[in-house]
Order: sequence, then C-alpha cells, then structure tokens
Amino acid sequence: MGLEALDIHVKYGQKEILNSVALKINDGEITTIIGPNGSGKSTLIKVLSRCLNPWKGSVYLDGEDLKDIGTKKIAEKLAVLPQIRHLSSDITVEELVSHGRYPHLGFRQKLRKEDKEIIEWAMFKTGLLDLRYRYVVTLSGGERQRAWMAMTLAQKTKILILDEPTTFLDISYQLEVLELIKELNASLGLTVIMVLHDLNQAARYSDNIHVLDRGRICEWGSPDKILRSDLIKGVFKIQAHIYEDDINQCLYFIPEKRV
Repeated sequence: MGLEALDIHVKYGQKEILNSVALKINDGEITTIIGPNGSGKSTLIKVLSRCLNPWKGSVYLDGEDLKDIGTKKIAEKLAVLPQIRHLSSDITVEELVSHGRYPHLGFRQKLRKEDKEIIEWAMFKTGLLDLRYRYVVTLSGGERQRAWMAMTLAQKTKILILDEPTTFLDISYQLEVLELIKELNASLGLTVIMVLHDLNQAARYSDNIHVLDRGRICEWGSPDKILRSDLIKGVFKIQAHIYEDDINQCLYFIPEKRV
C-alpha cells in the first residue's frame, strides 16, 4: 500500500511552510521531490519520516496512520538518511553500518549471526567490504555517502527516504551515489523517496517527480511530463531549452537566462 500523505500543513510560528500537501508514493519506484530553495522540501521529508508532526493532516504507511505506529515498527519499515549527520571521529565503516540493525535488537541485545550477515550484505551491496575497517572520516565524499547508504540498507526496510543525498559531493561522486540508488531500487525493489536540487539528475534517475513551490505541490508525474520549459520558467524563474538524451533515454534542460 506504500506511503501516502493527505492534506499536510506545517507552520513555523505564523509562517506556513507546507500548505495542503498531498502525495502518494508508488511501491518499488524512485520518487524525487524538487523545488526552489525554501519551498518546503526538507520539511516534507521530515513529515514523511515522522521526524516532524504536521499541525494538520496525516501520513499513512501501508494504510496505517504514522502517529499510531510505534517507533520500532516504523524503523523496521522505513529508513531515513537526513541531510545533516553527526559522526564520531573514531567509528569504522563496519561499526556505522551495524547501527542499521539497532531497531531490530532488544534492550542490551547484542548483534546476532543474522544481523552480522545483513551487515556483511549491506557492505557488499554498496562496495564497502574492502573499506570495512577504515574510519569513516578518512573516506572520500562518495565513499562516505555509500557508508551511510549501507547503514540504511542494513535496516532491511522496504522504503528509503533520502534528503539531498548528493549535497556537498562533486559531480563524479553525485553520479556514483545516484547510480547506487538506481541499482538498489532495481535489484532489491526498494521504494526510494529523495530530494534533489539538480533537475537533470531528477529527470534521469526518477520514475516520478513532485514539484514543490511555496509550500504546495504544483505538479507531479513522470519526468517527461515535469521537465517542461513553462514549468521551469514558472517555478524556478529560468528560461530553458529542453532536449532529449538518447543515450540515457530521458529529457534534460539547458538554462538560457534567469527571468
């Protein structure tokens, strides 16, 4: 049944950040949320992952209101990779990935054989087995992001929520992370919800795109429906030309000027 948000409103003081937002995430697909700075993208991610409670509206996971689901049960179904993450300087890759198993352990319960096998699997899927004993702070940007991705994989959930997974990465590492997300979606059938700033990357790597503008979802649909010159002009204030990428079978745009 997937994840669905209905009539979501969020206020910070008197300022309304999200206004009557509704969206449905299809199982097994990659859904990307795009929009200008300040449009409410990260706020919506927090609401979908129950890191923030809306003052009005509800989010449903498999038909059940998130407010009525225990934290442990949510963590077994939904993994979240926030934009800002805090990390001890002396933690290894394997130790970080093992944190993904904590929602499945009881109080003071140690890692079981099954947990260790899942940790091993998560590092294998993200290409980190050779780096398992390295301190995370010594890794490159792309390697570090893969380590965090491995931790979310180790939760063994069916939904991954990623808030700007390519932030602070140069273009080669951005592509590395996005290709990993695409591969995990294809091979494991994971449902992925992510925020991206780059419209061309969103068009290339998404099944569906939701466009947030001033706290409202103004457009949603497949990338070929969303990547239009009139939408880019209206929402992002950019005059652009749209082209077809025959190699990657998607659309892309080239900005001409700000309007």
